[in-house]
Amino acid sequence: MNERLMQEPTLVVLTALADVPRHGYAIAQEVKAMTGGRVTLRTGALYGALDRLLAEGLIEVASEEIVDGRARRVFALSAQGRERLGLEAERLAAAAREARKRLAAKPSAATSPPITP
Repeated sequence: MNERLMQEPTLVVLTALADVPRHGYAIAQEVKAMTGGRVTLRTGALYGALDRLLAEGLIEVASEEIVDGRARRVFALSAQGRERLGLEAERLAAAAREARKRLAAKPSAATSPPITP
């Protein structure tokens, strides 16, 4: 398992596959919907990410079919991908909890470290 921090494109692709298998275009549309349009995956970037995630064992091909004369692969989250996404979700949640905790604490000027130029 790769322990480096997960980049946002990987996170959103894995998240898009967490509930149901999807083909490439459906993944791109789901990512766009999940992020309120903030993340739009270009075709080349999406398929590059899918190839990498397949090679890493985080996703798998659930099925292949011919649609309008072209091959369409449907991707699913693998067991390893589900585990990795769960770990990443917990890491992000812990970071968010810590940020909220620190934002809620209103430090006084006396306890704040001095700001140096």
